[in-house]
Amino acid sequence: MGRQVHFEVYRRVGAKGGWTLHDARNDRDSALKLAQELMGAEKATGVKVVKETYNDDTGDFLSLKIFEEGHNSVKMAAAQEDAPHALPCFKPDDLYSYHARATMTRLLSDFLARNRITITELIHRADMLEKLEATGTLYQHAIQKVAVAQAANSTTPVQQIVKSLNELSTKAMQKVYRDQRNGLFPNPGPEHIAPLALKLAGSPDASYLFNGALARYLADTQGWDDKISRLLNLMDMAPDGDVAKKLVLSAVDVIVAEVLAGSAALHELIGRSDNLAGALDSLVSLLLGKTPLDAKSGLAALTHHFATDDLPEARTAVANRILAEIKSNRRLCPDSMVDELKSLRAIANKLVMGIGKYLSHEDLVAGFTLRSKRLVAQEALGQYIAEAAPDEKLERILFVEDNIIGNENKRQLAGYLPAVLNSPSFDSHFHNPRTPLLSRLQRLAQLQQRMRRSGFIDVTRDEVCAKLDALAVQMAARGRLLESIEARATSPVEKAQTLLRLATTGIFTEGALAGRAREMILGYLGTPGFLAGYMATQGRDGEKPDNEKVMANLMEMLGKAGITTETGLKSIAA
Repeated sequence: MGRQVHFEVYRRVGAKGGWTLHDARNDRDSALKLAQELMGAEKATGVKVVKETYNDDTGDFLSLKIFEEGHNSVKMAAAQEDAPHALPCFKPDDLYSYHARATMTRLLSDFLARNRITITELIHRADMLEKLEATGTLYQHAIQKVAVAQAANSTTPVQQIVKSLNELSTKAMQKVYRDQRNGLFPNPGPEHIAPLALKLAGSPDASYLFNGALARYLADTQGWDDKISRLLNLMDMAPDGDVAKKLVLSAVDVIVAEVLAGSAALHELIGRSDNLAGALDSLVSLLLGKTPLDAKSGLAALTHHFATDDLPEARTAVANRILAEIKSNRRLCPDSMVDELKSLRAIANKLVMGIGKYLSHEDLVAGFTLRSKRLVAQEALGQYIAEAAPDEKLERILFVEDNIIGNENKRQLAGYLPAVLNSPSFDSHFHNPRTPLLSRLQRLAQLQQRMRRSGFIDVTRDEVCAKLDALAVQMAARGRLLESIEARATSPVEKAQTLLRLATTGIFTEGALAGRAREMILGYLGTPGFLAGYMATQGRDGEKPDNEKVMANLMEMLGKAGITTETGLKSIAA
């Protein structure tokens, strides 16, 4: 079993505020320190740290609270907080409600995964209930966790609730045993499903009896894909009557949703992936109804139904799982930040097509913002840029910025820029004479262009661009780049052409350096006889140049250099 561990820091604001996730750390001491700092700075009225241990086999997290502190006394017992919330049940039929089934699914997830059944199958199959009872410890532990959760909201002792839940569960099991013995649950073949639905339609116990029949029908399935395939085949056999058809489709949808909500079933259906990015990509394709090339019959049929917008409960289960994984602390590609960011963008672009009934824009933005927050944390980003060359560090920060969302995340990312730009190694890297001056200037100009296109706030962009331009001015001055062009014993036309080539190939950073180059170009344009001399250089093999075409090309080059057509025409001297 995998033991990936992280620590989630929660805070509460106000006397009656609820818990909200503030941050997630991989280091226990760091998480505890952050929680204490939140309290010390009075940024929260309560904090807690929860240890999350990931199980690779089931894809689930085991939660354990390791720290809590608060100014106001809104105290909960640890057992109450860690236990799943459950609505109280008073009669056996209550155990078949949505909330009860959801609670039992969380409590019995290992048992369900081992036996390859869903909670609906379990509570309708006498043989599986007997097997659950025989586990003893597992069965009693589940009841105790629910009892603790209920006792926290009442004055009833835990022991009394445990006794009541035991009696309730026993009655529910005895009912299933009795109904099985009395033959109320038929053992149908596919051809019997439609007649059975028509027979039960409108009956008060229709859902209970039909699910019991479905559970027996699925009892001998060979794996999750076979189970899905059998269930979906029943949809094509649903009867014509509205009530009976709804009974079949609803029952199938619920069980398929329960299958897809389980990690073990998803692993078998979509196959093992090298990392979370691969698994998420498969889940998104499933949600969008895109069939994998090597899909088994069950998965292929499922994607077909999703593509036609059938099975709303099942699609909701997949959408919820996708959101949960996006918000989780697991890295998409643990071995590569570049692959992590590329995968994040690819998944986001793909998920946009699924926004609507099952995925809201707000939920997706919240999920990707949380994941982005973890990627700009010191332990993740620091490692990514640590061993890079000075210019590559800035390049990597810009790459990260281009692939994350959230204004606060981008502000935090901007905090790494001063350390990179103001370091002696950054200046010395660009002043290194071993690298040709034009190559160094071009690299600076490229970084500046990336920065100008970035999503950092205006102040940050302007400061970084000005820093890069100032460094470029120093380098050009030290290398006497512009002075050497000015001092050449050549015509103004050739000098202007040289500067235009440098400008249009991205040698000059925008600002003082590009401004100085434009001033020199305009000066050469204004030299008497410039236009005639320029036209003379454009002819080929003695042919007279096309004046209009030559002027159009010149204006285009001036525009690329940042000189408007109007300014260029005014400056050119005949």
